[in-house]
Amino acid sequence: MANNHDEDTEWNDILRAKGIIPKKEEITEADIVDMIDEAIAKRDAKNYEQKTVDELDELLDEDNEEDERMLMEYRQQRLNAIKQEMSEDKFGEIQHIYKTDFVREVSDASKEVWVVAYLYKEYLPICKLMGAHLATVAARNKSTKFVKIIGDQCIPNYPDRNLPTLLIYGDGDVKGQLVGAAQLGGLNMKPEDIEAYLRRVGAIKIPESKGSKSEEVKKSSIRSSAVAALSDDDEYESDDY
Repeated sequence: MANNHDEDTEWNDILRAKGIIPKKEEITEADIVDMIDEAIAKRDAKNYEQKTVDELDELLDEDNEEDERMLMEYRQQRLNAIKQEMSEDKFGEIQHIYKTDFVREVSDASKEVWVVAYLYKEYLPICKLMGAHLATVAARNKSTKFVKIIGDQCIPNYPDRNLPTLLIYGDGDVKGQLVGAAQLGGLNMKPEDIEAYLRRVGAIKIPESKGSKSEEVKKSSIRSSAVAALSDDDEYESDDY
C-alpha cells in the first residue's frame, strides 16, 4: 500500500524531519482571514446589492451553487427592503387640512408618525417659496406626514407677520416650532435648509451612507459562508485518503 505523504503519522513526521518528503503546508489564521477577505471581494465585485429582484432571478439561472446561495440571500434582502419602504413611505405630499381636522390629522396622527404642520397665507411670497420647498421635502421624506393649514384658521387672529410657521409634532405633542423663515435664510432658503432644521428636531431621518445599513450583516454572512466552504474542503480532503 502506497504511503500517503499528506497524512499526519509518526513515520511521515520522521521523513519530513529528514527532508525526505516536503513539510506539510499548514493553513494559518492569517491565511483564513485572507481567504475570507477574498471571498468578500469576489462577492462585492458582483454588485448584487445593486440588482433588482428580477435581475437577481435571472442570475439564479446562471450561477453555481455557492453563488446561488448568495443570490438568494440578496434577493430576500431586496424583498424585505421593498416591504419596509412600502410600509414606511406612506405620504410624500402636503395634505391640506382645516381646523376641524387638526386634532385627528396632527395631534393624534403624531402618536404614530412625525407630523409637520405648515401654517401659511397664499398671497405672501415667502409662503409661496416655503410651500414649494416643503413639497420637495415631503417627496423626499415619505415617512413623515406634512399638512398645511391657513394660519388664522388654525390659530384665531394669528398675525400674518408670523407666517410661515412650522409646528412639528411627535408622540402626540409639539416637539418644535419655527416662526417665520429668517432662520432658514428668508427668500434665499432652499429645501436643504428646511430638511436640516427638521433633522435637528428629529422629524425626518438622517440619510445613511450608501450600503452602510447592511454592510455588517453582509460581511458576517460572507464570513460564515467562507468558513463553511473551508470546512467542506477539509471534509473532501479527508474523504480522499
